[in-house]
Amino acid sequence: MKFPHTKTPALLFASTILFGAQLATAQDNSSPPPSVIVTTVQEQNITPELTFVGRVEAVNTVDLRARVEGFVEERHFKEGANIQQGDLLYVLEKAPYQIAVEQAKADLAGANATLKNARSDLKRKKDLRKKKVVSEASLDTSEASEASALAEVMQAKAALRKAELNLSYTEIHSPLDGQISRSRYSVGNLVNSSSEPLATITSLDPIYVTVPVSDKLILEERRKGLSSETPVIPSLVLSDGKPYESEGKFDFINTKVNQSTNSITTRAVFPNPKHILVPGQFVSVNVRSKETRSELVVPQASVQKDQQGYFTLVVDRSNKVEIRRVQVGEQVETNWIIKDGLLKGERIIVQGIQKVKPDMVVNPVEEGA
Repeated sequence: MKFPHTKTPALLFASTILFGAQLATAQDNSSPPPSVIVTTVQEQNITPELTFVGRVEAVNTVDLRARVEGFVEERHFKEGANIQQGDLLYVLEKAPYQIAVEQAKADLAGANATLKNARSDLKRKKDLRKKKVVSEASLDTSEASEASALAEVMQAKAALRKAELNLSYTEIHSPLDGQISRSRYSVGNLVNSSSEPLATITSLDPIYVTVPVSDKLILEERRKGLSSETPVIPSLVLSDGKPYESEGKFDFINTKVNQSTNSITTRAVFPNPKHILVPGQFVSVNVRSKETRSELVVPQASVQKDQQGYFTLVVDRSNKVEIRRVQVGEQVETNWIIKDGLLKGERIIVQGIQKVKPDMVVNPVEEGA
């Protein structure tokens, strides 16, 4: 017996699924669109700033060395003290070199006497030659004697200058202003030109800070006309987190890339009157432009990233969500600079991103409203 109007189990199951889908669709259509927080893309005057790690270096470092041999007789500085150019630092024994100077003076006096006698003899020979009293050979001998005596005087003068120079080397003066290290030799030690440096003087004001910058960044700046005169201002943050009191100035950009780090060394000079900066220490170097420029900025929370790159979710005039690929620039505080992909005045989602998807209609609420 057949029942033509009774549905089979398969048809009944399909009907149930269809009815459930229609009911869910009705419920979805009746539910309000999700609310999201949006903000408007704005232009902002930006002063570009980058941060690097730099190392402090001395402008000048000089090793003090003995140029003559002798015992250290005096030391005229306190180790670690600040000294001035020209200050007397060490005195080596002078006696042997003073004797050498006196001997050279005596040799010069003798040579001058010999020259005087030779010139007198030559003058007499010339007078007598005019009267044909002496021979031409005798006159030639006197002229040769005068020339030899003159050479001896010149040699004696050179020996005296050398002796006086060696005597001057027994006093070692500072060639520059700076801070002196500990002394490697005490009074009574014998030193000579082969000895280790007696001490080292390091200049502290002004002082250098070297900054390695990536080759890629330097390349970008070179296209804009980078040079040591580029209008940027370096400033420092010390290891305690406090800013250094004075700004600096870049004065050198290396012409060679460090192959191990793929970076180029740049150098800035800073005033250091209080000697706060010490060679060898690390500092954070903030580099900002002297010029401001207008850029589009958006909150960092509005920018997402996937395998294709950075994107934001834009809410159009009909409140529909659109995914927008963007090109980001530098970070400025809590914002991203947007180089491409957005227009001024467009609305982007900053909160509620996780509950929306492209082409969905949303209820946009202005941030701070």
